Amino acid sequence: MVRTSPRLEDGTPFPTLYYLTCPTLNAMVGRIEAAGTMREMTARLADDPEFAERYRRAHESYLAERDAIEPLGHSVTAGGMPTRVKCLHVHLAHTLARGPGVNPVGDETLRLVRADGWPSGECAHRD
Repeated sequence: MVRTSPRLEDGTPFPTLYYLTCPTLNAMVGRIEAAGTMREMTARLADDPEFAERYRRAHESYLAERDAIEPLGHSVTAGGMPTRVKCLHVHLAHTLARGPGVNPVGDETLRLVRADGWPSGECAHRD
């Protein structure tokens, strides 16, 4: 997992901070996405007010962290926050960077990856 700058070298806003860099984790999350999990989680936002509220707080936390590095002047974050779920890779990277309890979609993605068997290898090492 890496954290990037909120702007590209030419100054273009780049709102996503966290990315998975482990090819094994990327492949595992890709399979979870292909199974329709993003669609299910987006539907859950409409059906589960507590989940939606936790996701909204994740969005606000993400904005605050990014804006503390460099304000971009807009509320675009990553992974569809706060109204839809897309790119579980970004959400998992957010959870790995900030820890559990910050991003419920990242937490759920981590649970799904662990259920599939946490990968071994250098890039997947967790302290």
